[in-house]
Amino acid sequence: MNKQIALIRGDGIGPEIVAEAVKVLDRVAERFGHTFSYTEVLAGGCAIDATGHPLPQDSIEKCKMSDSVLLGAVGGPKWDQLDGSLRPEKALLGIRSALGLFSNIRPARLFAPLAHACPLRPDIVAGGLDLVIVRELIGGVYFGERDTVLKNGEKYAYDTMGYAEHEIERIGRVAFEMARKRRKKVTSVDKANVLDSSRLWREVMHRLREEYPDVEYSDMLVDNTAMQLVRNPGQFDVIVTENMFGDILSDEASMITGSIGMIPSSSLGEGTRGMYEPIHGSAPDIVGKDIANPVATILSAAMMLRYSFNLPEESDAVESAVSQVLEEGYRTADIMSEGCTLLSCSEMGERIAALV
Repeated sequence: MNKQIALIRGDGIGPEIVAEAVKVLDRVAERFGHTFSYTEVLAGGCAIDATGHPLPQDSIEKCKMSDSVLLGAVGGPKWDQLDGSLRPEKALLGIRSALGLFSNIRPARLFAPLAHACPLRPDIVAGGLDLVIVRELIGGVYFGERDTVLKNGEKYAYDTMGYAEHEIERIGRVAFEMARKRRKKVTSVDKANVLDSSRLWREVMHRLREEYPDVEYSDMLVDNTAMQLVRNPGQFDVIVTENMFGDILSDEASMITGSIGMIPSSSLGEGTRGMYEPIHGSAPDIVGKDIANPVATILSAAMMLRYSFNLPEESDAVESAVSQVLEEGYRTADIMSEGCTLLSCSEMGERIAALV
């Protein structure tokens, strides 16, 4: 199999962690007889420095010409004072929109060797933690009408949250189809007691659930979901929700797994092309120290193999290599504990690649 991968190394530790994911992908290609070619793409702060824009048109075209996109991280304090339309994070929104990536899939899994790092009581997670948050990605308040105007003599800012029926239905189908491959349980999260957009969300989801009688379905308000994630996270299988709620809840879910440096994510649309990235930021305070955790980026590459390239065996090999490294007691600084062996970012990448 020949695949073209767009690499957005980005800012901060982005280049370091992407380099380790490439090592693993190259090992996969060698072992399983594939060819992965890479196209370097500028996006984020580095693109601003080079071109004056966080997402040049050339970068969009390169992403469209690739089979999938692997991203490290964007942003940092260097660009914090820029106008909102020029912030590095705008590159992420731009790529999602340009590629039609409407669903973000973010698993939250507690690896057994890292159970001690979970901030929840041991009895709460004794049964394990393995859930997926399916987040609508190109609608809602982040893409709605917005402005800052003068009202009654002072500045007044507004952001509009809106959804069309088809946008809700397509993300709902992603969740139901995923649940069928897992434990067959969907929790739809909204704020239907307050928001009209959530009432439409619930109406469409109720209509959609009739097509999936084999999947257990429930509604849950977003504030209750936030509480339940720390009270009893094991009750969840697949959570589906709108853009802003998903943004917040997925970060909460990631932290109860013990380390944000372990969580991958994928953004997908109607076809097979997707964008894969770790959920953590650019960590400018540790840039160049070779101490970043590359596992989330490596696991993001594993998701790319599974979802965009339909290579489940290869994806399993990468995920198994990560599990084996952790079971053998190897750790990066962010997940280090007594009795384990500390590895640098590059050493972790090399050890995982060797076990693929």
